[in-house]
Amino acid sequence: MAEVVPDVKLLDYPRDALAVLYVGYRTCYSSIAPQELRRRIDHGTITRDKMLEFLERWLPSGHGSPKQQLNFTFGLSGMSRVTSHQFVRHHVGIVFDQQSQRYVEFKGNDFPFVVPPTWVKLGMVDRYVKLMTDAANLYRDAIESGVPAEDARYVLPHSASTNIQFTANFEEILHIADQRLCTRAQWEIRHFWAKARNEVGKACPELKKFIQPKCGQYRLGYCDETFSDYEKCPLSRVRPHKSMVPTKPVQPDPIEIEDSPI
Repeated sequence: MAEVVPDVKLLDYPRDALAVLYVGYRTCYSSIAPQELRRRIDHGTITRDKMLEFLERWLPSGHGSPKQQLNFTFGLSGMSRVTSHQFVRHHVGIVFDQQSQRYVEFKGNDFPFVVPPTWVKLGMVDRYVKLMTDAANLYRDAIESGVPAEDARYVLPHSASTNIQFTANFEEILHIADQRLCTRAQWEIRHFWAKARNEVGKACPELKKFIQPKCGQYRLGYCDETFSDYEKCPLSRVRPHKSMVPTKPVQPDPIEIEDSPI
């Protein structure tokens, strides 16, 4: 058996995500054809700074279809089944392929599992590992006795790790960040999504800052949890609670796009 090292890697992504977003928004409100907009981007007439300035105003809006045109594919390993059960509840704009416990048998002592840090901190990790060992031994005995893997897996704990490839569009990446980067989210999925955010940032640096918890300046801009939960959050020192915000932020007027400079 082995405690796993969690890992998230971006496997595939758009060649120029910033341009895809910009052209998507501009096409909806401009007489300029998308081919021409892209030509101007490729020739430097529309600069990256100009695109970013534009998107800072439009990404927080409710117009989601341009964000849905960006797809990012990730490889994920070392996530517990506890957390994967949470993760796969996200089902709009995201597709998963997950390692099967029915068709994949753990061999010998090759039973990867996740250890929550609190078990180590509180000095209970030895008892935790013993339980994992007992489950692995029973699983192996069952397999060797002829119990099919699809039935032997019933003894495997939720801490057993899993591997997933998933593809998500940018709107869903932002939505997951809303929920899972919040300090109220469970620690494991919060850490995983922070790593996914960093992976997007390596490939598309301009987009990283938009991937925030829902209280971020490019999302809601305020916390919508209970005030008692808000007070417990370290971000409460820099971000307001919904009760402190008199009105919702004003969204850009679509006509401004048509009248704005290139």
